[in-house]
Amino acid sequence: MTTTAAAPGRTENDVHTAGRIATILRPLGRPSWRWYVTLAFALAGLAWFLHAWSFQLQHGLVVTGLGDWGYAGGIPWGFYVGSFIWWVGIAHGGIIISAAVRLFRMDAFAPIARIAELLTLAALINAGLYIVIHLGRPGRVVTSILPNLPHTLQTSPLAWDVVVITLYFVLTATYLTLTLRHDLRLVADRLPRPFKPLYRLLLVGHRDGEHAKAERMAWWLALGLIILAPFFLHGGVIPWLFALLPGHPGWFGAVQGPAFLAAALGSALGAATLLAYVMRRTYRWETLIDDRVFRGLSRWTGLFSLLFLWLQLQKVVTGLSMPPDAIGGVVAATVRHPLYWVAMAMLAVTVAHVGFQMLAPHRFSVRRTAAVAVLPLVAILLEKYLFVIEGLMYPTFRLYEGVPGTYTPSWVELSSLLGALSIVVLFFLLAAKAVPMIELEQEETS
Repeated sequence: MTTTAAAPGRTENDVHTAGRIATILRPLGRPSWRWYVTLAFALAGLAWFLHAWSFQLQHGLVVTGLGDWGYAGGIPWGFYVGSFIWWVGIAHGGIIISAAVRLFRMDAFAPIARIAELLTLAALINAGLYIVIHLGRPGRVVTSILPNLPHTLQTSPLAWDVVVITLYFVLTATYLTLTLRHDLRLVADRLPRPFKPLYRLLLVGHRDGEHAKAERMAWWLALGLIILAPFFLHGGVIPWLFALLPGHPGWFGAVQGPAFLAAALGSALGAATLLAYVMRRTYRWETLIDDRVFRGLSRWTGLFSLLFLWLQLQKVVTGLSMPPDAIGGVVAATVRHPLYWVAMAMLAVTVAHVGFQMLAPHRFSVRRTAAVAVLPLVAILLEKYLFVIEGLMYPTFRLYEGVPGTYTPSWVELSSLLGALSIVVLFFLLAAKAVPMIELEQEETS
């Protein structure tokens, strides 16, 4: 094994730091053929989604599986709203991961903090997109939502969705910018020229010596995010949109807050694990994102998957043991649906995998950990889809008693998932070529 000697005037630590920075900046180089192939597939997926969406815009929401309530036998919300909840959960969970790393000095997870921040922005973009898609016509954002926003905040779930997404996007973008400015200034001479306008925008007003102040601002902003997300946003506002509606027995109840939060963190940790694995394999970052990161991510993912399973058990037991008729009907319909048990089985496998790795640590595998991380992502999406439609099929409105709705997502709605995933891939393909994906300066851990 060879070692690199320190040049005159440079300490061994300087050489290590320079090597570390060079490794982090590796993705900023010339794109490989694999990058272009991935780009082509992502653009193809986005093109298919745009084709499906244009078909919906041309013919109206009638091309979806959505329909009118009541004797028409349909439901007004479906895959779009379930996907919206899923993406918002990933966004909230992503920023909680990053904020927790900074606040609680979880230095072992520092290499994935910025990846989690970027995941939050990408997920929020998709969450906002699903609101626009579900409106039927994009112009309704201007003609219906914004003019009436001050008057509908107390009554409209859609108005609350818009406010929450906007607030979180601004906070996350500000937080990311604060942590990026120092890094961009530090390696300004090695950044790719095509993104120079972006760098000038991000570095507006930058002054030497502002790093310490920016770090303090980022710490306080992280504190605000760590309080807002679990207690008021995905542990509060988003579940309250459903939990405070007694006319929908499948939604109403205090369990929704902790259930939404556990789902958000489980799916976000799964997504962060998958992205960290792809980055590590693609850019040979084994020394930067080491096995400790994946061991920790796997355990936290398993913990929140177990918590979500426990909350589902509470819901099923109370919903099947001498419940009111309305609640019993919804829970019975849920447990009869095959997709529900597919989702629960995926979460159970996630928990079992964590237990296996703890009992046999010598059998730990980063590749298997990344593969298992897909399970909570898919499971939470399926559960949120069922959560939305089951809550709408069995309302207790007198006008609709005895007329449960029916719903099956159309190819147009399912195409939106391909488009949303393609947007995430495109976002990270471009982000990896524009900014350092790992903070250049972080406290080294022994």
